[in-house]
Amino acid sequence: MNQAAPIDAPALIPDLAALVGPAVEAAEAALMDARRALADKVVVDGRPSSKKIEENQFAAHALSWVATYVESLREMKGWSERLAAEGRGGEMEQLILQIAFGEYLGQLRGGVMMSQNEFARLTDIGADASALNTPEVDRLVAFGNTDAARKRLADLMVERQGAATFGDCGLEEEYEMIRDQFRRFSDDKVVPYAHEWHLKDELIPMEILEEMGELGVFGLTIPEEFGGFGMGKTSMCVVSEELSRGYIGVGSLGTRSEIAAELILCGGTEEQKNEWLPKIASAEILPTAVFTEPNTGSDLGSLRTRAVKEGDEWVITGAKTWITHAARADVMTMLVRTDPDTSNYSGLSMILCPKPRGTDENPFPAEGMTGGEIEVLGYRGMKEYELGFDGFRAPAANLLGGQEGQGFKQLMQTFESARIQTAARAIGVAQCAMELGLQYALDRKQFGKALINFPRVYSKLAMMAVEIMVARQLSYYSAREKDADRRCDLEAGMAKLLGARIAWACADNALQIHGGNGFALEYQVSRVLCDARILNIFEGAAEIQAQVIARRLVEKAN
Repeated sequence: MNQAAPIDAPALIPDLAALVGPAVEAAEAALMDARRALADKVVVDGRPSSKKIEENQFAAHALSWVATYVESLREMKGWSERLAAEGRGGEMEQLILQIAFGEYLGQLRGGVMMSQNEFARLTDIGADASALNTPEVDRLVAFGNTDAARKRLADLMVERQGAATFGDCGLEEEYEMIRDQFRRFSDDKVVPYAHEWHLKDELIPMEILEEMGELGVFGLTIPEEFGGFGMGKTSMCVVSEELSRGYIGVGSLGTRSEIAAELILCGGTEEQKNEWLPKIASAEILPTAVFTEPNTGSDLGSLRTRAVKEGDEWVITGAKTWITHAARADVMTMLVRTDPDTSNYSGLSMILCPKPRGTDENPFPAEGMTGGEIEVLGYRGMKEYELGFDGFRAPAANLLGGQEGQGFKQLMQTFESARIQTAARAIGVAQCAMELGLQYALDRKQFGKALINFPRVYSKLAMMAVEIMVARQLSYYSAREKDADRRCDLEAGMAKLLGARIAWACADNALQIHGGNGFALEYQVSRVLCDARILNIFEGAAEIQAQVIARRLVEKAN
């Protein structure tokens, strides 16, 4: 029987360390039951059926969210154990851990929030929560996420206001030094100007890009032999967090280079690697990804942009949309159809398409190429474009890997890194929202006291800190798996799925703390809300992400 926490329950659970291990085991057992239940619905002849998964889409997506929560608890447990082994952590970390377990276990029992009006329940999958009926889970649900715990965590947040993170992230000193460097860069060069760039819908000044290039942002994970720093994906996470905390547009500048470099590293010839990677690493050239087409969205297999080989050139005809930073880019990684007799993934190829950098007066000076800006709510600073190609030419030698029909496979190889980086951007946006909400809650007085003293306000802030740490641990785990050269599409997908939801929740709640002022354009939180909304859409919409995760889970369970 679940216990109810008394009103005067203490903030800390004294035997927390003894509870989390058995609680994770219970959650894993519930997940295994759910995976088997979905497999019974969607596996045909020993393999997951796409048709069956679509027919059972709600159940499949529910499984993805349940699995994401279980993985989150597993990583939070690992985080706390690493801190303990190193003699690190204290009251704040314990509060974050117990609140996370109390809340996420409670949701696993009653309903995991997929969106504002969609809840994933184990019964939706054909399973039940009986595996979660253990004394340890009962205790964590009852005493983990209490008002006293949230109040104490909020008090500690106030004491440590200005800290880079609320809670020890468990990273080595090297990463914290990187965080400090890029936090100072964001505070000095980005934060004072970001809101004006947003309101005026201006491109991020070239001076910022040049300084980022000097700091090594664009070559962070490119191997040293090609002019990069040869650092791992965890470094990419930390840098992306801090730049995105300043402004998501700045944090996303590195995404263009990350995708292009990953494409070339994984699929390029040695000549292509030697030609392009040093230029990307040094910021001599700026790349952009040109994949999406009108009316295709996530259905990349139906792409229609054609590339026909004429002599030593590819002649490209078609239309692309939602192309970020296209005017300023010097090279486009473009997904095209080189086999006209196909209508699926098999006929797609990736071509590295050089183009002249545009200006405000003439954004697309390349022959055979036109473009128009798409006006957007947020995620500004780089601008989005629709592009048209009519006889646009690229060198035949720029077919990625030198072999046709490999484009989709090459693109899939980049998705792990891209989604890890997007999860990190989401954490940065969430961190920004939390900091803005905390500062406003301290400054704003109502009914004779600061907003921070009201339970619904300090609870919002405490939950922001908790979920940001959860998202961090999930993204860092994905990064470690990627750095170890282990397949991590499942983990990266979970990090992106949860991180995007957390960023939106943090932005929405930070605006709520601001009240009516949050709805005013002059307040930064209005920008953060707009910026946060895109995270659930790009690099795989939440629904597509959940679909992919569900398929992988069933494959592993079967």
